[in-house]
Amino acid sequence: RYRFFFFSNEGQEPPHIHVKSGGDQAQFWLAPIELASNYGFRAHELNDIERIIKQYQTELIEAWNGYFS
Repeated sequence: RYRFFFFSNEGQEPPHIHVKSGGDQAQFWLAPIELASNYGFRAHELNDIERIIKQYQTELIEAWNGYFS
């Protein structure tokens, strides 16, 4: 239901992930995990997304570092 991604021109920022579903979008910092912005997600959806990010935090940070290194 959610699509997780980062943009290739954001390497100067701290590691983070964008999340999109339909017209809703959010951004989370990865270390520590924290909501950076939200456009449309409801609180329970943000909680679900944060749980997913926590589950895959290591892999997401490795992907970020692998791409921007």
